[in-house]
Amino acid sequence: MSKVRDRIEDFKDAVRHSALSLGYNESKLAAIMAKFIIHAPRQRSPFTRAALKTMESIGALEQFMLKHRKDYVDLHRTTEQERDSIEQEVSAFIKACQEQIDVLKNSINDDEANSKGWLGIRTDYSNADTIAHKHGVVLILSERLHSVTSQFDKLRAIRFQDTINRATPRRKLKRIVNSEPADASNSNNLELREPNELQPEPLTVQQQLLDDETRALQVELTNLLDAVQQTETKMVEMSALNHLMSTHVLQQAQQIEQLYDQAVEATKNVELGNKEISKAIQRNSSSRTFLLLFIVLLTFSVLFLDWYN
Repeated sequence: MSKVRDRIEDFKDAVRHSALSLGYNESKLAAIMAKFIIHAPRQRSPFTRAALKTMESIGALEQFMLKHRKDYVDLHRTTEQERDSIEQEVSAFIKACQEQIDVLKNSINDDEANSKGWLGIRTDYSNADTIAHKHGVVLILSERLHSVTSQFDKLRAIRFQDTINRATPRRKLKRIVNSEPADASNSNNLELREPNELQPEPLTVQQQLLDDETRALQVELTNLLDAVQQTETKMVEMSALNHLMSTHVLQQAQQIEQLYDQAVEATKNVELGNKEISKAIQRNSSSRTFLLLFIVLLTFSVLFLDWYN
């Protein structure tokens, strides 16, 4: 048995001579061969570029949170204004990322609308796979953003708890301080009354009125301070609940996205079921025609046999 000869080098030489005859020089040939060996990177679509940009933004947000974590949680490192500025920057980051994800969702909806035919039936099934891939990309970005926002929610809960803990002892301390002067004034009044009983010199009406007004004003200011502190605590709790509600809304959006994907899949199954039903109807009609034809032929054969006999 003869050995098989390797003709690859001969083929390369033939291709090289053909290229030289067509006007290609050595530099062009080298560039073409380099392209065959090292493929040029494919040009990314606008959706892919936007998704990568969104992922970079979420990564930058996470790095920013890790960098300013101690500054936001530790009360002795920064002031309240600096912590508020950090919170505003993080909120702006989250809002920008969510807007980018919404833009991606709108582009997917536009692609879905363009891929449907006259009666709303999908015509390009290869494009359906691309759209499903884009839905998966958007879902991954939403989950990543949700994980980062949940980390910031934990930091914000720590800050709010520290604020509540600082406000509660201050309120109790002021109540104690306010009660001590009242006890001291009562004891002084008792001490003053005992000599007054020995030396009956009645206080003037103006001094009594001033004392009553001072006590009433002190009680009113104490109640006002307690009301202000309670309002401050409630506002902090309302802010925390508002952010938690936004987090739950984001989770519901992801669940709605999953329900939408399931609805799309159910629509595909219904379309396939309708096609199978139409095929079954056609088969049923053809079988009925065949049965009717068979009965007619059988009838004519019986009549022919009867006539023949």
